[in-house]
Amino acid sequence: MVEREYMEYDVVIVGGGPAGLTAAIRLKQLAAKAGREVSVCLLEKGSEIGAHILSGAILETRALDELIPDWRERGAPLNTPAGSDCFRLLTETESIPLPTPPQMHNEGNYIISLGNFCRWLGQQAEELGIEIYPGFAAAEVLYHDDGSVKGVATGDMGIGRDGEKTAAWQAGMELWAKQTLFAEGCRGSLTQQVIARFGLDADSDPQTYGLGIKELWEVSPDKHEAGRTVHTVGWPLDSETYGGSFMYHLEDNLVAVGFVIGLDYKNPYLSPFEEFQRFKTHPSVRGVFEGGRRVSYGARALAEGGIQSLPRLVFPGGALIGDGAGFMNVPKIKGTHTAMKSGMLAAQAAFDAIAADAATGSSLTAYPAAFRQSWAYDELWKVRNIRPSFRWGLWPAMMYASLETVFCGKLPWTLHHKHGDHSSLRLAEDSTPIAYPKPDGVLTFDRLSSVFVANVSHSEDQPPHLKLKDATVPVAVNLARYQAPEQRYCPAGVYEIVAAADGAPQLQINAANCVHCKTCDIKDPMQNIVWTTPEGGGGPNYPNM
Repeated sequence: MVEREYMEYDVVIVGGGPAGLTAAIRLKQLAAKAGREVSVCLLEKGSEIGAHILSGAILETRALDELIPDWRERGAPLNTPAGSDCFRLLTETESIPLPTPPQMHNEGNYIISLGNFCRWLGQQAEELGIEIYPGFAAAEVLYHDDGSVKGVATGDMGIGRDGEKTAAWQAGMELWAKQTLFAEGCRGSLTQQVIARFGLDADSDPQTYGLGIKELWEVSPDKHEAGRTVHTVGWPLDSETYGGSFMYHLEDNLVAVGFVIGLDYKNPYLSPFEEFQRFKTHPSVRGVFEGGRRVSYGARALAEGGIQSLPRLVFPGGALIGDGAGFMNVPKIKGTHTAMKSGMLAAQAAFDAIAADAATGSSLTAYPAAFRQSWAYDELWKVRNIRPSFRWGLWPAMMYASLETVFCGKLPWTLHHKHGDHSSLRLAEDSTPIAYPKPDGVLTFDRLSSVFVANVSHSEDQPPHLKLKDATVPVAVNLARYQAPEQRYCPAGVYEIVAAADGAPQLQINAANCVHCKTCDIKDPMQNIVWTTPEGGGGPNYPNM
């Protein structure tokens, strides 16, 4: 066994998204105020901070105001104030205005590139002396002899596709910490391991997820209205499938357009990618993009379960923060501000434990206690029943959401998520196939051309990071029962059923296409696909997403 080198820190943070960067900044702010040193290291698997960051996104600045009050003077990339709100119901040919739900009002908010916002947060963090290591994927959780978390180890570099060391082999590095904060984002691979090891989800509902697919377009100036926001429900989805669209007009004639579909959908023939492409052909939508050009593409899963699906946030030696735990406010369609707040609260607890010289590996119990006293808890509690109500269908759920809004979430019950998304698919024989139109290459596109503009890059000579627990399941179960839904739920063309040499069907995994959305890890009906980290730096490189 190779003995790996190690470095020791007070706090190690896994993930360079809004929650991780906020936690790092807050730790250094607290240390400076107290006049003491706290060493902080942040690992990011993307090639740079922001490379893997994808969101709509409209930012509510409440957490940012608390973290960096002078963010305007510091040049934060919040360039487009959100303007007019528009909420519509689409039929196949019509666009019907609906009252905009109060949670979706965006006065005072900003339409942003979340990737660029994280790049700016990364600059603020580095100026405070935080060590940031992009391109290094945390691949293993380390434990003390007493079972508490000791830190993480980065993956070995230079392992060939056959699993053997190449001439470029380099052992991973161990990073030891008094406290380790996991900020990997939705369905983080190490986060899932920690949740399972410590049983953090024993008292919470199953998490439910959505898949968000987004394109960035440069449109004609006469079709651009900076600050305009449009959300839709309805077509092309049926009334039993949760989802909807967003369209946000940024600066410089850029428009972010996307579609989110709940991964508890039932029809195995449904393709979230194709539904998004079809949405753009609606008469009320396509005109915005005529004469424009697609700049970028990406996809990412979202944790939609709400407060009843939050796992326990702490364990011996660390805590979960951000969307890895599931702090998204689904009715508001926002999670950045609550993720940042969770990072600040965890940072305060970690700093206090370190300042008090608490034992390494101790639990940060002050963090969940502080969360329950925060505005983030109040906000998530008020909307807890809205997402689970959509299991009744679109119209009953919208009527019920109106009732919850009137009572500000004070109705004396809590609706629950009862099943994981992987268990929701009907059998193919009980489902209706969906005929999707062929892409035209101008307004609508195929998966491979989309992966190209996502700037996806993985070393071809590495073991596939998408692993099967049982290689027979994709054909014997998924194909036989569900007509291989992995071919459709993956938005990057990673999974294909092809003919083997003897003509029998087999699953081909095109791991190099992966955009790290985590959908396969969530939706596979037998939970047979396990998403693990590829070599650091691999994956998409999103510009302005």
